[in-house]
Amino acid sequence: MYEHPRGKSTPGLWGRIACAWAIAFAALHFYWALGGCWGLSVSAGPLAEERPWWFVVVGLWGVGLLCLVGGGLGWLLALSWPGGLAGRAVRALGWCACAVLLLRGVAVEVLLLTDAGGSGIAVSAEQRFWTLVLWNPWFLAGGLAFGLAARASGRAKGAKSGLA
Repeated sequence: MYEHPRGKSTPGLWGRIACAWAIAFAALHFYWALGGCWGLSVSAGPLAEERPWWFVVVGLWGVGLLCLVGGGLGWLLALSWPGGLAGRAVRALGWCACAVLLLRGVAVEVLLLTDAGGSGIAVSAEQRFWTLVLWNPWFLAGGLAFGLAARASGRAKGAKSGLA
């Protein structure tokens, strides 16, 4: 349990938020993998209409499963971990998730805002808009949640693993 400097107790709040973020993203990918269309065309463009097998298997089912793994990581970060190897490994994975999500959000945002790909890359105005105002901020929010969860997990004092 992490004791807030003002005396408020926030046991694993950011870990639970990271877990919820990942599960919500997994659910969206599974919805798309099962044939749902809402929001997919503005994030995947022509792939959303064509739905080649590799896109469905890797880009939808695979990413959905990866998001479930991230949900498990968020849940583990919400638990109070001792300072041993397991606790350090969970925190390191939390920091890695944070870095990957923030890097993805920032890099794509910069690429779209600066038009680094030029006119040779087919990104519609609608795709650009929704990527800038919805998808990239979503990745940034997930990255911040995992980073804050890893940070809070590292600050927990006198914690029991919660796995027994």
